Amino acid sequence: MTDKNLGEPITYAAAGVDVQAGDDAVELMKHAVTATHSNRVLGGFGGFAGMWDATALTSYHRPVLTTSTDGVGTKVAIAQAMDIHDTIGQDLVGMVVDDIVVVGAKPLFMTDYIATGKVVAQRVAHIVRGIATGCQLADTALLGGETAEHPGLLADNEYDVAGAVTGVVEADKVLGPERVQTSDVVIAMESSGAHSNGYSLLRSIVASKGWSWDQHIDEFGRSLGEELLEPTRIYAKTCLGLIDELNTDGDFALRGFSHVTGGGLAANLARVLPQSTMATIDRSTWSLPAVFSVMAEAGQVPQADLERTLNLGVGMVAVVAADAADKALTWLNAQGVKSWRIGEVGPLDDQAANAGDDFVQGAKGVDGGGVLMHGAYAQ
Repeated sequence: MTDKNLGEPITYAAAGVDVQAGDDAVELMKHAVTATHSNRVLGGFGGFAGMWDATALTSYHRPVLTTSTDGVGTKVAIAQAMDIHDTIGQDLVGMVVDDIVVVGAKPLFMTDYIATGKVVAQRVAHIVRGIATGCQLADTALLGGETAEHPGLLADNEYDVAGAVTGVVEADKVLGPERVQTSDVVIAMESSGAHSNGYSLLRSIVASKGWSWDQHIDEFGRSLGEELLEPTRIYAKTCLGLIDELNTDGDFALRGFSHVTGGGLAANLARVLPQSTMATIDRSTWSLPAVFSVMAEAGQVPQADLERTLNLGVGMVAVVAADAADKALTWLNAQGVKSWRIGEVGPLDDQAANAGDDFVQGAKGVDGGGVLMHGAYAQ
């Protein structure tokens, strides 16, 4: 059928996709990406598929591959509002590598995906440089990625990011609930801020107060947006180092970790405990960092809601044998990761369920142990 009223030819660019901008972004990010590569990365940069030399796995008796995928949620909205894009990538890396390190896995390589309404080469390059920085902190290769332009679906300045990581752990060295014992000690590792969880709550508080992202907050010593964009602390190398420090000669003094993300401390810790056990956590062992206390007060957020939404200053938890707790704490603090004892594991108390919001048992589909929070946060 011939249409006699044909208008101007419709091109891909006219439809909103700028192929050249995508190529420019790739060129700008190239150096940052290749800086994460070792001689195990094959095929160079820009191929259809990332390749990683797996002969390193031949040293394993029974290598178990692990994987995790995630994004950074609505934290990207603050990055977009502030026009600061070089830290959100580190958040992305933290969300995935620190999930697999919970079972003792070493991250090997990562891939990323960026969807945006309009490819602005410099902006995309900033995002990827942040991912590359995070990969270097986690000692893993950024093997490849994809940037997709979605005009009409996302506004020109909007984007979202996602990533996936692959790691490996020896089968007989996997950490998890089956290694946890009563009398074990629970150790907290300090977070760097809100990390990448609970930002819908935080943004709602900001909107309700009518605050602006560039507004200076005395308690933060900087602007509100800068505080909430503080990059996620990456614990992977620290956790793997602690395993090497404690788990020697076939001993498993380090039982497991819990990455404190969505759901908060209690819900995530419960996932890595056996059904017959319960961790009792003493809130008085730490005070809430300013980012949490200020936002909680501003929004009059109930404590129970805070605790099941935000990390409240604890980004990673280690469960260790009681006689290894002091050694673990000394080592962690020497690495520059502020850590402290927050509780211990005991047998599950049937009466704990009567504690209401202070008690959590199992979470996120895992029929695990229980966690009882008690006391008040230190001032």
